[in-house]
Amino acid sequence: MGIAQVQSRAQIGLAAPPVRVEVHLGTGLPGFSIVGLPAPVVRESKERVRAALAQCGFDWPAGRITVNLAPADLPKEGGRFDLAIAVGILVASGQLQPKPDLEHSELYGELALDGELKPVPGLLLAALHGNRAGHRLVVPAGNAAEARLAGCGSLLWAGTLADLCRQLSGGSSAATGPAEPPFPAAPSDPLPDLADVRGQHQAVRALVIAAVGGHSILLSGPPGAGKSMLAQRLPGLLPSLSHGEALEVAAIDAIAQRRPGVQGWGRRPFRAPHHTASAHAIVGGGRDARPGEVSLAHRGVLFLDELPEFDRRVLEALREPLETGQVSVARASLRAEYPAEFQFVAAMNPCPCGYHGDPSRRCRCSEPEVRRYRARLSGPLLDRIDIQLSVRRVGAPALFDRDRDPATEWTTAHASGLIAAARQRQLERQGCLNVRADATGLLPTLEPAALGLLAQATESLQLSARASHRVLRVARSIADLGGGKRVSAVQLGEALALRGQA
Repeated sequence: MGIAQVQSRAQIGLAAPPVRVEVHLGTGLPGFSIVGLPAPVVRESKERVRAALAQCGFDWPAGRITVNLAPADLPKEGGRFDLAIAVGILVASGQLQPKPDLEHSELYGELALDGELKPVPGLLLAALHGNRAGHRLVVPAGNAAEARLAGCGSLLWAGTLADLCRQLSGGSSAATGPAEPPFPAAPSDPLPDLADVRGQHQAVRALVIAAVGGHSILLSGPPGAGKSMLAQRLPGLLPSLSHGEALEVAAIDAIAQRRPGVQGWGRRPFRAPHHTASAHAIVGGGRDARPGEVSLAHRGVLFLDELPEFDRRVLEALREPLETGQVSVARASLRAEYPAEFQFVAAMNPCPCGYHGDPSRRCRCSEPEVRRYRARLSGPLLDRIDIQLSVRRVGAPALFDRDRDPATEWTTAHASGLIAAARQRQLERQGCLNVRADATGLLPTLEPAALGLLAQATESLQLSARASHRVLRVARSIADLGGGKRVSAVQLGEALALRGQA
């Protein structure tokens, strides 16, 4: 009769609570039971563990084996506990005499029937939490790069259970990772350049202003006006992610069961779901409350093309993350909180046929059809969109002009430098981007004429308090782009115009 304890972690949203794998070998009829709220895939681990131990030359203990995954009320998912259970059985039965550092180690790995250690999906989150706790991580070889990415100070990996047991007992040299892995190289492939946009000077400036303060933007115009082209160039205008932000984005990817890679490391996400996507796909959900598109776009850009074509429930579900920067996904027995600090970019046609107000094409829609189409976007949703701009079709002379003056054109390299400097001014002034700034704290930066214009516009245009505050934040971003410490009446007027209120 023996008992052993091994450490591991579960996964619930962005939390990775510790799990203590307790193994007890008792007398009586042979049996193997796993308790502690295990999912079916966890209960099936007993068959994988039994076969793997036999293939690696270990004896299956006689008597009754009880495995407790504590705490008992915490749901356990996946095959990540296979390795901890197998090592616990070997320690409890005396077949493995590990070194004392096992009690400060966390074990993860799925066992194949032949004893191979298979990588665990989404291990990055557990690695981050384990590293903060100061524990050594013991993982399959396929997860070693992922664990190194988390900056684990102590790491041990192996390809098979037999090899790992030799390393745990000191029978062979341990395969360990560096305490501080090198930061992955920046992507070499270029993003679309702003210089490719022809003739849309106002829209390009609006995009740059949106990038300065992290503002949401809605582009409305006929097909082929360049709305999608503009949206695709926004990620290239934003500063690269810091190492901590990149880890945060990679952890969300890992939760979504996508292996976090380093190919696009440091580059902000760009998510563009189709308009047929469900509310669960956009916000998050499913049986295990996985993150949706709003969280996968965290620290990046969420682009919704053909905005009125999305389901009404999807559009209304965007209101909470746009306001708070986070989303709560609740299920019957599970609740998860995910960050959703994305920059929202949307595009739409002005009517069902797309040519309402276009001088070059005649609109086929009746006025009631146009009103119904635009009514698909509710007032509360539009109230949360900072910049609402009408984009017109570009004529042939501007589209094919070979003699453009480079001094009058925006390029991504030039604009990104101005944006980075403007963002730095915001961080030094208030510690956050203007989109999340306290509007009352920005009021003292308005010149008297600008303050009077804002009060007059709020009254005459019947702007809500939210809309007025958002106009103020956009005006502050315009001033930051120009390097000014105060917001002028001209800059406030431009912010009103960008919201379609001038």
